[in-house]
Amino acid sequence: MKKIQFERTKIVATVGPASESYEAIEELIRAGVDCFRLNFSHGSYESFERIIRHIQQANRKLHTHVGIIADLQGPKLRIGELPPEGIEVHTGEEIIFTTQPGHRSRDKVTIDYPSFAADVRPGERILVDDGKLIFEVVETNQRDEVRLKTIFGGTLGSHKGVNLPHTDISLPCLTEKDLRDLDFILEQTVHWIALSFVRKPEDIVQLRQIIDQRGHFAKIIAKIEKPEAVDNIDAIIQVSDAVMIARGDLAIEMPMERLPALQKHIIQKSIRASRPVIVATQLMESMITNPSPTRAEITDVANAVMDGADALMLSGETSIGRHPVKVVDMVTKIIMESEKLIEWQKYKPDSLPPSETFASDVICLNAVKTAETVDATAIVGMTVSGYTAFKISSFRPKTPVFIFSANRYILDTLNLVWGVSCYYYDKMESTDSSIADTLDILKTHGHIRPGDYVINTGTMPLHKKGRTNFLKISLVE
Repeated sequence: MKKIQFERTKIVATVGPASESYEAIEELIRAGVDCFRLNFSHGSYESFERIIRHIQQANRKLHTHVGIIADLQGPKLRIGELPPEGIEVHTGEEIIFTTQPGHRSRDKVTIDYPSFAADVRPGERILVDDGKLIFEVVETNQRDEVRLKTIFGGTLGSHKGVNLPHTDISLPCLTEKDLRDLDFILEQTVHWIALSFVRKPEDIVQLRQIIDQRGHFAKIIAKIEKPEAVDNIDAIIQVSDAVMIARGDLAIEMPMERLPALQKHIIQKSIRASRPVIVATQLMESMITNPSPTRAEITDVANAVMDGADALMLSGETSIGRHPVKVVDMVTKIIMESEKLIEWQKYKPDSLPPSETFASDVICLNAVKTAETVDATAIVGMTVSGYTAFKISSFRPKTPVFIFSANRYILDTLNLVWGVSCYYYDKMESTDSSIADTLDILKTHGHIRPGDYVINTGTMPLHKKGRTNFLKISLVE
């Protein structure tokens, strides 16, 4: 029989002025959005609260489990306020960046980084506005002023971002703004918190301590956008719950020709560690204004899918773009077509390393291998913590994965994970009756039919809510 096809790769959409109404959010979910991102670089707490309510309302109406990512701004350095028309800076000229407020002339402008003069050294490059303007440090007074030579000039505008690719900046990963934002975020129902400009694993540990102290259950996404993060990638992946390849700043902070190889490298490492991995930035940039993407964008999205990324993240395309729903429709189509070309077998190791979860990991791996051997129609997992879903997903099964849980928060969290379809189920009284119930639910939704094989995994006995310890082949009656 013909099997139902699912798009396994998930879509994250950033909410903004173009998509913050309830109607827009519902339409985006119907188009294929699996998780919404709230960008705390912009917006008010009141608007974020309203958006969260809209997402929850849409989930109830559509019986979906769309998750929410709160994305912290991090130590983003910016130019101060300038005239509306900006300032024209010519190649070869010198200019002073000062930490003193209020400067806005061609000779001296304010930068909002108090330690700027103390951190930079002569000869280091300063990139502004995504590298459109490039400066070199001539000298610093180590207190509040740095004299720069313009290597590549242009129009310098208000609040443009500043990157210091060769500077060891002293700012903490969690800024005062981030800590204020966390006070708000940890009072909300958000499922993931993205930490910007991660440099070392200790940055993740610090955030996790704050989350734990507040009794929240949000998982942490490490945004990889600094050279230090690339250097420490293995340790960062291990202490994080997920990884985001934030290609915008990463391609500014590092030679941009390295970006394709780094993307593939980080995706592979994340999958092997059973950590969801998100590819972000400029996936469909042209569709902010245009009704269709460029051929290069189509290929970029397809390559991320074929590399095995868990999710693709849209930023300006859905937050400020003219065609947010069209963008999601197009990404969905590219995903469906590209997943036909995934090399499924390369994600299934012959053996697994010893660990405290070794027995459960072996069952998850063999659930995937058994499903392919018997040509099963579904892999069904019952979970409390979500671990089963993360592990099974990491083997990138060709067979659709359905995860059942009595914890709606976990289901919303898992909606970001590759290949996982989530269902609420709270009658976990006995293994046999629960398996029968889940099969009935999947039959009702048209995912399986009589005569199909289904692979079941879970914990026996169910009431102990332990780690995955059984695998069963079921024949649908």
